[in-house]
Amino acid sequence: MPAPVPRLLLYYITDRAQLPGDEAARRRRLLDKIAEAAGSGVDFIQLREKDLPARELEQLAREALRAIQNRPRTTRLLINSRTDIALAVGADGVHLRSDDISVTETRRTWQASCGAGTPVRVVVGVSCHSEENVAAAASQGADFGVFAPVFEKRDALAVRPAGLEALRQACKHKIPVLALGGVTVENARACLEAGATGIAAIRLFQDNDIRQVAEQLRALEP
Repeated sequence: MPAPVPRLLLYYITDRAQLPGDEAARRRRLLDKIAEAAGSGVDFIQLREKDLPARELEQLAREALRAIQNRPRTTRLLINSRTDIALAVGADGVHLRSDDISVTETRRTWQASCGAGTPVRVVVGVSCHSEENVAAAASQGADFGVFAPVFEKRDALAVRPAGLEALRQACKHKIPVLALGGVTVENARACLEAGATGIAAIRLFQDNDIRQVAEQLRALEP
């Protein structure tokens, strides 16, 4: 029998700076979007508010966890780069930059915090901008790689998109790869046909009705 096709993974990356209003309003709106994503079956939410001081990021992460836990579906919260904050708030894991500390070191830190001999399950995703990045993430035992940018991004025209062929090559490694960068409902099918296991996005989720977007993307599954 053929191996089962993995369920399409949906990955919402937050960016409150793109939301309207003052700082307080943006944070409220962001927490609403996080709750909406959790209630719509999004698999992962990456809290990526890189400009926040550690104390404020930790507080926002705690509020994000409460927003997720109040929803009936299972959504996992990852903190961008900050393993210490992810551990402090009880998040599900961490998302590492391509030039961040290694996956191995992240897992070692997580295990040490939980205590020797304690079974630990931490989700570690890695940003990847080349096939080599994906291969490295796979060799270190990352749970998945987020490959970007696949398509041209309207707010980063100077950044050259990798394209679908590069995505196809990246997806040949033994690790799930999520497509990021200029992905829309219209071009998502091409990413899946190239081998992507999921779709990652900021605006696609944050600027739209997440339930509707999730349903449209799920409909593309084989």
